[in-house]
Amino acid sequence: MNPEKLLLCTDMDRTIIPNGSQPEHPAARPCLRAFCQRPEIQLVYVTGRHRELVQQAMLSYELPAPDFVITDVGTRIYQVVAGKWQESALWQQTIAADWRGRSHEDLRKALSPRSELGLQEASKQSNFKLSYYLPLDADKDSILAWVESCLQQLGVNASLVWSIDEPENIGLLDVLPRNATKLHGIEFLQQQLGYRHDQVIFAGDSGNDLPVLVSPIRAVLVANASKELKLQARQLAHENGQDDALYLAEENNFPLGGNYAAGVLQGVWHFAPALRPQLQQIAPTP
Repeated sequence: MNPEKLLLCTDMDRTIIPNGSQPEHPAARPCLRAFCQRPEIQLVYVTGRHRELVQQAMLSYELPAPDFVITDVGTRIYQVVAGKWQESALWQQTIAADWRGRSHEDLRKALSPRSELGLQEASKQSNFKLSYYLPLDADKDSILAWVESCLQQLGVNASLVWSIDEPENIGLLDVLPRNATKLHGIEFLQQQLGYRHDQVIFAGDSGNDLPVLVSPIRAVLVANASKELKLQARQLAHENGQDDALYLAEENNFPLGGNYAAGVLQGVWHFAPALRPQLQQIAPTP
């Protein structure tokens, strides 16, 4: 890996934001901030949050300033320059094709017969993101199959992204354009900015990170992720022939541990040996 160029992409909640049940090493976020200030690092947040919630989290948790932000589970991309957010119109044009002229309201009406699908708050919706709550005791597989069938009848090319909000103990379903997942957003930025696969690292913790975690992009699953997700990620990465592209951070084999931001740095240490001198300057390392 070229030590002068790294596109570091990371989820936010329970990845660099320590809002899970596991403890965070007190030096983890300060070390991440110091690392991301280096000129050879471009930082990308890849999150289900919308822009305002990203900005709120950056202040509340003293997170490093990003160069780019992929929000709303991949459906919006912003470049952040001197604190000003510039949305990518090209990305909106790119993903719009999948919905074949159908609107957010068209999709909502088509899916309204299923009472198990609870529409999420207006702040969690966008032009190309239709989001629902789904009780964990519901028959998820049959409901998702029904949703997919309805969308096919509309002629919509969609991705259904399932994840679990562990603190709230509720399922989350995002209906997105087929080419608007977190993975597609990262690939779009990678191409636009001219990064090779070996110059990109992603970190995540939840179900909506799976498309990236099991792709050819080098990815780290932080140690505080659930056991079920770790098993699923390993299995899918193996089926995709991407075992070497997935790293599972561990809490006991790195001075800062492997939870949250420490897991992100542990993944950089693993995948980018050329960057270890820079890491050693700002963090206790093996």
